[in-house]
Amino acid sequence: MNTVLASPALQRPRTKIAIVGAGPGGLAAAMLLAASGARVTVFEKDGVVGGRTRTLTTEQGYSFDLGPTFFLYPRILKEIFVRCGADLEAEVDLRRLEPQYRLIFEAASGATHIDCSSDMERMEAELARFSPGDAKGLRPFMAENRAKLDVFRPVLERPFVGPLDMVKWDMIRALPLLRPWSTVDRDLARHFRDPRVRLAFSFQTKYLGMSPFRCPSLFTILSHLEYEHGVFHPIGGCGAISAAMARVAERLGAEIRLNEPVERIAFEGRRARGIETGGRRHDTDAVVVNADFAHAIPRLVPAELRRDWTDEKIGKARYSCSTFMLYLGLDRPLPELAHHTVLLSEGYRENIAEIEGGTIPEVPSMYVQNAGITDPTLAPAGHSALYVLVPVPNLIKQPDWPAQAARYREIALNRLQALGLPDLRPHIRYEKIVAPQDWESDYAVGFGATFNLSHELPQMLYFRPGNRFRDVEGLYLVGGGTHPGSGLPVIYEGARITTGLIAQDLGLSGAPSRPTAAGDLTAATPAAAYGPER
Repeated sequence: MNTVLASPALQRPRTKIAIVGAGPGGLAAAMLLAASGARVTVFEKDGVVGGRTRTLTTEQGYSFDLGPTFFLYPRILKEIFVRCGADLEAEVDLRRLEPQYRLIFEAASGATHIDCSSDMERMEAELARFSPGDAKGLRPFMAENRAKLDVFRPVLERPFVGPLDMVKWDMIRALPLLRPWSTVDRDLARHFRDPRVRLAFSFQTKYLGMSPFRCPSLFTILSHLEYEHGVFHPIGGCGAISAAMARVAERLGAEIRLNEPVERIAFEGRRARGIETGGRRHDTDAVVVNADFAHAIPRLVPAELRRDWTDEKIGKARYSCSTFMLYLGLDRPLPELAHHTVLLSEGYRENIAEIEGGTIPEVPSMYVQNAGITDPTLAPAGHSALYVLVPVPNLIKQPDWPAQAARYREIALNRLQALGLPDLRPHIRYEKIVAPQDWESDYAVGFGATFNLSHELPQMLYFRPGNRFRDVEGLYLVGGGTHPGSGLPVIYEGARITTGLIAQDLGLSGAPSRPTAAGDLTAATPAAAYGPER
């Protein structure tokens, strides 16, 4: 009797948490919360985990990443796996790419290219081939951004609960290095004079669906992270990472329910008390929404409970561009094509202006993944699985996409010839198109904006939807539409922030989700980074 009275925690029922969506943020949250002792149930509307970070497989034997193809800065996810008693590299075969990718610059005088490398001597030599003076700017650029990331890291690792969080010491300390009045391109001009070189270190703003000529100068850290920490390919595609996260979460006791869409969040007053799916209510102590913010929040949270993020505000917010996607199964190998290739049109800046204005570019820039040269699991022997992405206007800027998709397929296929490829039409054995309207209808992406809310300063930090949703109680957010922002490493960091708040609010025993200085991994290593979340 005395033993029972001395241990009341043993009698307390486990905290119940529902997670809406099994994307990367939802899976990371499920892992951390289950490791903290909570009873976690993930409700996923589709038949697979991963959200946009999933693998598309076909009857013909081809496999494609649906969205993200670059896997950057694995340290954050490694730390989450360690915290959950697992080893990322034992679960997923990660291959570091060298060179990282090929950039092709179109010009009337002929195309030039850079094979981008994280080996600084090799990269300096690549730059010196056509811009000798700019090669000298590489190491100062890297050093400056190493310092910038180190200073800004604490800001990206904490929540922004109230306006006063914007004037804490870490923010004040970061401002001189952030240069909030500048843009990525303008900041790069201090190191590189050649516009092509600046593009080599700024096209990464497309990971956020933004223009380097408007994107805040903070995001020069994007290319720095690639060159400092490398670009990786998970064997099987980035969907293999989602599958590994689901396995670990389930080993920790989390339940993942596929093909079970959440219809609404159940509220009592202004507090979330559970979710409803299939006409049944599931009572919980907290709800975590990992679904796309712009698409899900107006559907799941009644308008009368949203004082800050009203329907009007969500509709008037600024969103990223969209993407036109081709997934092609080809009956021939493509050894002449790099694993990652970025084609930058001569009119790159004009392309961006067209996209921002709602015009569909006729001679677009594009990104192509030919992962088969690294990963033979993605296609039958002698075949290729080709992934083609073209940045285009979202549905707010260009609502007429359903009438444009077939025509734009031809434009995209013709543009592949600029990569030195022949007409591939006779070799297509499988084809799938995902246009902006398909992102919205098939994958529940608000306005077809594949990179979520844009990352302009008025939509960052406290001004972005909070990890603890401020309009109600018991409701939390993870994913690219919330703080700290888009990109897989940042979404994983956002899951740590969100689960830390939940642990604090609900008194979970395993509250710390980030390694301490005495832990398995050093806390001094930067633990936030931006990467592609398409």
